[in-house]
Amino acid sequence: MARRGSYAKGVAKREEILGVALEVIAQDGYRAASVKEIADAVGLSQAGLLHYFSSKEELFVEILRKRDELDQDSLDGSPAELREGFLRVIRHNVSTPGLVELFSRQAAEAADAEHPAHAFFLLRNAALRESLTSALRRVGNDSDGAIAGVDPDTIARMIQAVADGVQLQWLLDPEVDMTGVVDALLGLLIEKSGHE
Repeated sequence: MARRGSYAKGVAKREEILGVALEVIAQDGYRAASVKEIADAVGLSQAGLLHYFSSKEELFVEILRKRDELDQDSLDGSPAELREGFLRVIRHNVSTPGLVELFSRQAAEAADAEHPAHAFFLLRNAALRESLTSALRRVGNDSDGAIAGVDPDTIARMIQAVADGVQLQWLLDPEVDMTGVVDALLGLLIEKSGHE
């Protein structure tokens, strides 16, 4: 029985660490948020913090996983609801530049198949693309769900590419209207689908 309690406490502490890490990175930025700062914020030593994660890299992957879990928005519903749900996540990203920087850096590094975040990003991208494809099939203007003759999976990849690319542009130049760019793309797609 003690083992179950110990396991539950470990899971709870890990969740606490992730919650605090999200706050620290969102507030102080990716560069300022060291393992030491996160450990201090949860009242642990660096070694104590890394007891819950196999490495700094795993900690960062789990922070991104937790961010996605908290930011998950439904892509179900009408075209307007799809649009608003996606834009709500982007608006939230604008308020957490440190997390956007962590995401962008980890995504670039995860291109290396040996990187600890590689599998996370493959699965994350596939899941997002599947959700977008499913939603696009509902708004498409032919029996296959295509919009202007372009299949939903290709459009989903285009939406992902624009969202990720404009995030990087925004990190370089905070004057870029990340939400406006994605909103314009979604507006064009919805207009082309005939579901305004």
